[in-house]
Amino acid sequence: MNFRDGLPIYQQIADRLMDEILAEKYLPDERIPGVREYSLLLQVNVNTTVKAFDILARQGIIYNKRGLGSFVSADAVKIIRHLRSDDVLNGMLQELAKQMYLLGIPMEKVTDRLQQLVNEEMATPTVG
Repeated sequence: MNFRDGLPIYQQIADRLMDEILAEKYLPDERIPGVREYSLLLQVNVNTTVKAFDILARQGIIYNKRGLGSFVSADAVKIIRHLRSDDVLNGMLQELAKQMYLLGIPMEKVTDRLQQLVNEEMATPTVG
C-alpha cells in the first residue's frame, strides 16, 4: 500500500478497509483478515493496524467475536456512506467552491462535468 503524507497511517488503513467493505470484498457478518494478517499484507506495524481496527469498531463498522476475530457489522455500509458523505459535503465541496470562486468557474460548467463523471462511474463495473 502506498501511504499518503498528511494523514496518519492508521487512518489510511481504516479508509482502505472501508473501501473494501463498500466494494463488497467483505460482506456483512463476514470475517475480515486478522490484525496480524492485515499488517503483513500492508507491511505495517501490528500496533498501527490495531489502532485502525479500534477506530472501525468504535464507529460500529466492524465488531469482534472473542476467539474468532473481527467481522463486518450489518450496518457497515450505511455507516461508512454516512461518514463519507459528511466528509464530502464538509471538505471536498468547500474546497471546490473556493476554487470555483478563485478561478471564476461557472456553476453550470461544474454541474455538467460532475454529471459526466457520475455517468462514467455508473457505467464502470465495480471491481471487488
